[in-house]
Amino acid sequence: MFRDINFEDIVSEHYASLYRFALSLSRNEVDAADLTQQTFFIFAQHSRQIRDASKVKCWLFTTLRREFLRGVRSQNNHPHVEFKPEIHDSPAISPDALRSLDGKAVMDAMTKVDTTYRVALELFYLSELSYKEIAQVLEIPVGTVMSRLSRGKEQLKATLSESVFERERKIIPLPRDEKASH
Repeated sequence: MFRDINFEDIVSEHYASLYRFALSLSRNEVDAADLTQQTFFIFAQHSRQIRDASKVKCWLFTTLRREFLRGVRSQNNHPHVEFKPEIHDSPAISPDALRSLDGKAVMDAMTKVDTTYRVALELFYLSELSYKEIAQVLEIPVGTVMSRLSRGKEQLKATLSESVFERERKIIPLPRDEKASH
């Protein structure tokens, strides 16, 4: 087993080439620096496992590539989504205001919902299909149907809230006749 690895010598010898490789993968200087640092961190933890000093360079490049791919998979599975209050926080709306909406207003609001979610909403509410039937029609898992319905309802609710707010703003109070009230 090879135990006489001088960490500082390894870093000095391979840092520049590892950084260039990381930069070619990530196309971002900050991410490249992070990948390089992570690779050396992993090397520091596992250096005792390396039996042949001539294979250190190959091990470092392989580790860096694996870390890059792990990061890409993680980002694909958990994308960064910016919180937008106008989209994610639907304004409070009274149940009475919702009841006052007519079918045309609801259908107009449906057209503003993202297609992905609108299709699920239409199949559920207008075609009266079950979750399982929607999953079969769209060829997606039942959990995805439930998620799309939930997100679609949120978008629909936000759109309807805006239309109710717009209608309430258009109502102009009539001036009171002071003489008639006496």
